[in-house]
Amino acid sequence: MDKINGTIINENVAFADFKNHDGEVVSIAGYVHRIREMTGFAFIIIRTAKETIQCVYAPEFSDYRLDEKLCEEACVKVYGKVVSSKDAKGNDRYELQIHDIKILSLPAEQLPIVINKKQLDNIQLNTVLDLRPVSMRNPKERAIFKLQEGIARGFREFLMKNGFTEIRSPKINYAGAEGGTNVFKLDYFDKQVYLAQSPQLYKQALVGVFQRVFEIAPVFRAEHHDTSRHLNEYTSMDFEMGFINGFEDIMNMETGALKYIMNLLKTEYAEEVEILHADIPEITEIPAIKFMDAKKIIMEKFKYTPSDMKDFDPHEEELLGKYAKKEFNSDFIFITHYPSKKRPFYTMDDPADPEYTLSFDLLFRGLEITSGGQRIHDYHAQVEKMKKLGTNPEDFETYLMLHKYGAPPHGGLGIGLERLTMHLLGFKNVREATMFPRDINRVTP
Repeated sequence: MDKINGTIINENVAFADFKNHDGEVVSIAGYVHRIREMTGFAFIIIRTAKETIQCVYAPEFSDYRLDEKLCEEACVKVYGKVVSSKDAKGNDRYELQIHDIKILSLPAEQLPIVINKKQLDNIQLNTVLDLRPVSMRNPKERAIFKLQEGIARGFREFLMKNGFTEIRSPKINYAGAEGGTNVFKLDYFDKQVYLAQSPQLYKQALVGVFQRVFEIAPVFRAEHHDTSRHLNEYTSMDFEMGFINGFEDIMNMETGALKYIMNLLKTEYAEEVEILHADIPEITEIPAIKFMDAKKIIMEKFKYTPSDMKDFDPHEEELLGKYAKKEFNSDFIFITHYPSKKRPFYTMDDPADPEYTLSFDLLFRGLEITSGGQRIHDYHAQVEKMKKLGTNPEDFETYLMLHKYGAPPHGGLGIGLERLTMHLLGFKNVREATMFPRDINRVTP
């Protein structure tokens, strides 16, 4: 009987390690990205998980002869000699002189789109999304989601360095976290339940256990939006922290996390940043202004009349982004003290003026990417606010365990991963920054 001991053997060499194997015969594995046949030789570009590698075929390199079945998008294993040379700037460059190609599989059909260019040219977004398993093979499309990995990784690493515990909350819930009608209803063994709008209630419960918690997971909103900035399923990066002195502690934690994320992208994702021409912001500090002060700026400085004095429309967010850049040279701005009527039942009212809350949104280049704030931690105050807003406390009996049996001052936030990625890369549609978007029209692939 064979025994599996967990030994991991990776016989394939990454392109980054070619410099350590100069003159040696190594193997790589990937897709045939492009074949360029010349007189007496051929360039065969192999696409691996991270890069494209130039391989050169010529009869004098070995006894191997090109298989006539070899084609683009064939899965192959290539054996060859690493050869170095200098480019025009004197930098080392490496390629592989092919000794053998083992075909692992062949495509059954020709690709419906051309993916072996630097980017997908003149292809409509719906076509790109319909063909996601194929279109993401394009180097630029792939780079989007590698960079997105960096954002989530930076968020996780920073929080774990600061005493947070990663949690996993259920996505099938007895009641919605935010209230309202924008919840997906499920028939669950003859019971009506809901897809989670947010991990909010569970984050708060676990503050009583771990004090600082975070989660990166999907959330669901049954909103009939068909806009360039809304999805019905998206990835939320959430955290909640206990024993805070005020909601400013939450904004400071987010500012630190964003600094860490942007620095990580510049260093360990520099190749993706270059491919995508990503404009990574410099963050030293982020200005914060109150909601009503922001409204005054919009009306007086920009001569714009808001249609809603309890929230901001997209154009107002854009104006505030311009204001932050001009006045503070900042790509970000916190808007604090939102009206109580526009915030969920768990948001703490400002003791100095209960019409407003100890809450905030973070705008990035004129687009809201974060909502957060301090939560109510007193049991009686929470029950009273629920009743005031028409919410039945009996429907949230398990949620109120935290408050009933002692809760610390706490608060937190949620960041939309796809929306942050979209705006960081200057995209016009959040679907461009979503692997497999789910909206009111799309549930495939």
